[in-house]
Amino acid sequence: MANSNLGDQDPELKNSPIAVDDDEDMLPLRDEESEDAFCYFNNEPFAHGTIVQSGTLMLRCELGVWVPIGSSDPDNP
Repeated sequence: MANSNLGDQDPELKNSPIAVDDDEDMLPLRDEESEDAFCYFNNEPFAHGTIVQSGTLMLRCELGVWVPIGSSDPDNP
């Protein structure tokens, strides 16, 4: 289940990158137990596999990178 809408990333805070256009090259080869397995969104850590909402975009944490998984807008999936 996704967390409530987190809004946009604040560039002044710690944030993990958001993959663009299914860029699998961005996905790191890391151990799920390491600190890098966490994704950060405005200084808040999220565990690998966590799904969050940022505006109308749903993001899943994949070993330190946010991967877009679809729209949260039911009228525009």
